[in-house]
Amino acid sequence: MSANTVRNLTASAAELHLTPEHIAATALATLPAIGPQRLRLLLALLGAVDAWRTVRGELAASDRIAALLAQENFAHIWRQAATDDVLRRVEAALRDHHISVVLATDPSYPSALRGDHAAPAVLFARGNLATFTQRRAGVIGTRAASAAGRHFARGLGRDLSRNGVAVVSGLARGIDAAAHHGVIDAFESGSSGPIAVVATGLDVVYPREHTKLWSAVAECGVIISESPPGCGPDAFRFPLRNRILAAASEVLVVVESRATGGSMITVEQALSRSITVMAVPGAPQSESSVGSNRLISQGAATVCDATDVLVALGLNHQRHITPSETRVPPSADEHVVLAGLSGGPLTFEQLVERLRLPIAEVALRLGRLEAHGWVVANAGWWEALVAR
Repeated sequence: MSANTVRNLTASAAELHLTPEHIAATALATLPAIGPQRLRLLLALLGAVDAWRTVRGELAASDRIAALLAQENFAHIWRQAATDDVLRRVEAALRDHHISVVLATDPSYPSALRGDHAAPAVLFARGNLATFTQRRAGVIGTRAASAAGRHFARGLGRDLSRNGVAVVSGLARGIDAAAHHGVIDAFESGSSGPIAVVATGLDVVYPREHTKLWSAVAECGVIISESPPGCGPDAFRFPLRNRILAAASEVLVVVESRATGGSMITVEQALSRSITVMAVPGAPQSESSVGSNRLISQGAATVCDATDVLVALGLNHQRHITPSETRVPPSADEHVVLAGLSGGPLTFEQLVERLRLPIAEVALRLGRLEAHGWVVANAGWWEALVAR
């Protein structure tokens, strides 16, 4: 296949500023077992169009590329996969889903990632990459977050956005989604948009219930991925995604995290890059806060509200746009109930036993607190929506 064939495919994608290099790079990213390092090597040595033609056997391979092609029988595997149809399909997917392609050599490639030792050679984006010019704080945590954790993350995302900080997260269930919902709540003239780093192709929403959130993030900020269109939620893609999320953050805030999992992988990636890691304290007996509490015990700075993050970024923490707390303040009697729930969720019976108050009085106070948004009931368990 000639380079002209690649060029002809770009005619209908002019509005995305796609060049033959962009389309060929996308096609290369779809090859089996290509991986970030091999893709980076091919593009650095050959450029995308010549790399594609070399993989197809149309151009002779240099010694270094020949050695790469000899590994794991890649020469045969990639030649079989590098069909004309792949170029057409990726071009159509980019156009149909309004996905931009950004090469490491492009001026629009985020400067936050450009100098990273494991920077993706190709990024796919929906939205405005200029969001990366804002100050940036990563906000991450467990998918199995408590209601209190989600409430805190949403408020944190809202307050950071209102103070000109772009919130970087992974659009996963739990803490990630809550933080970005907070940014969407606050998004207005003068507020910073969200940055989402996802593991799938940008035409594959994961989890499926986040379809509206993905659209909102792309409209207010930007979603990026190193996975080309069509890639599903393969398990190996998430740890790779976490290195990009860490590198895109100036500070990283862990709201709730178990002892192991994706959040802790992101923490390791951040620490390896000398990025400040901060954590929100949780109840000692809360399984969802074991990891974040451990980070604090190991010296991570504590986050009690957005001010702590703004100070870590060296920003003026006095310039809040509007107070984030709009709920009716609890009465003294209601504070007693909130204190009873401070250690974590309880059933109604457990709460009555802990407070040693009449059942009717506890029910009345819970009803008022629920109506004003201070507590939530979930499957028979009551949980306080306050920072611990």
